[in-house]
Amino acid sequence: MLKQGLSVKLGQSLSMTPQLQQAIRLLQLSSIELQQEIQENLDTNPLLERVEDSNETNQDDNRQDNEVISDTENTTLSEELNMDTSWDDIYDTDWRTGNNNAETSASDLIDVMHSPIKTLRDHLQEQVDLSQLSAIDKEIAATIISYINPQGFLTESTQQIFSNLQHALLIEEDEVNVILQYIQNLDPIGIGARNLSEALLLQLKHLYNDHLLYKKTRLLLQKHLDLIEKRDYISIKKALKLKTGQFDELMGLIQSLNPYPGNMFDHSTTNYITPDVYVQKIKGLWIVSLNQETLPKLQINNYYSNMLTNLSNKKDRDYLKSNTQQARWLIKSIENRNSTVLKVANAIVERQNAFFQYGEEAMKPMVLKDLAEQLELHESTISRVTTQKYMHTPRGVYEFKYFFSSHVRTSTGGACSATAIQAMIKKLITSEPNNKPLSDSKLTNLLKEQGINVARRTVAKYREAMNIPSSHERKTFA
Repeated sequence: MLKQGLSVKLGQSLSMTPQLQQAIRLLQLSSIELQQEIQENLDTNPLLERVEDSNETNQDDNRQDNEVISDTENTTLSEELNMDTSWDDIYDTDWRTGNNNAETSASDLIDVMHSPIKTLRDHLQEQVDLSQLSAIDKEIAATIISYINPQGFLTESTQQIFSNLQHALLIEEDEVNVILQYIQNLDPIGIGARNLSEALLLQLKHLYNDHLLYKKTRLLLQKHLDLIEKRDYISIKKALKLKTGQFDELMGLIQSLNPYPGNMFDHSTTNYITPDVYVQKIKGLWIVSLNQETLPKLQINNYYSNMLTNLSNKKDRDYLKSNTQQARWLIKSIENRNSTVLKVANAIVERQNAFFQYGEEAMKPMVLKDLAEQLELHESTISRVTTQKYMHTPRGVYEFKYFFSSHVRTSTGGACSATAIQAMIKKLITSEPNNKPLSDSKLTNLLKEQGINVARRTVAKYREAMNIPSSHERKTFA
């Protein structure tokens, strides 16, 4: 039989204050999302405004009295963030077709507005339907097209496509490869590629086959695509033995190519990366600084703030008081976010100093716990700070999370990061003979000779993560 009674129990629990909730949410936003969040607050809160440029500020003496929240008021909020809490390019892809100078009439615009949107697959299928291919070849082509994603890449291997077709059609696997080559020469060029390198190579061959720099450009796309992504121009010049004029011309060729040939049929919004911090070497030291362009200066509107003492209407006074408090919270949360981002970025640069000095092969193993213990923050806070935050360095632009990787024990008892191992694999493949590429087993043995003990399947996983084809495919493309 149950008996009712009263008992007293002591315990600790975290109270999620509105300030803490807002701080956590802002901490995990990217710089672009933060700009949008700030703009929404500016649009809805009359007590919040941007600090104008100095020239405009001098025109209004009252600006001097505006209330700006100082860094010293962030201590309590920073301490709260230490707790574990949960809270729910390089390329220009603006491709244009048609005559940009032609005048467009109102009737033309109406026709465009009411015309159905053509997808990439529709566009490819129309070309196949109008071709002289046989009925069987058209069936193969239609199947291949069904495996091409909106960006224009083939998402299935030709072996699997053949396996899917052979039950319905009496064909050979070579026929699938031939039709794929046909599709890769349809409009837009580069469609049906299996990776970024192949997409760019298809366009390069179609557009610049007779160019003096064609062979070097092809070599760059085949072997050093990662250097382009990181904007490591010094290494590109060195690898291809280019003069400054040749380098500029070669980069012009690459920038004229479309990394995602299917995107002209994609009407979704393009997201751009804005670095949160800059890393520069000054007087022998690596210095981290916040990107000031992403740091709008906010303040409390002095005019409305002064009205609080003169208003007799309780409803109006409460409205202004509430918005003033919200504006203060937002300013404090943004300042705390920026301080935490800078603190984490400095810790990353300090721990990965060898990477900035020598490159990927010098990357040290590092996990979230390492930085959490060093900065006396919780791992969840480090996770939020390193998500969608980017660092602009002399070696390229990297997400904060790029610098975190697991480790592999070496034969000498030390540890090597997964990123460093990937760099070693990439270096070995780059220097391999074109007619005899290194297999995953051979790469495993070469790494063991350097003291890195990894399994063959691990090497294969790292190679695939870098979008490097197998030895058989590399020999085919050479």
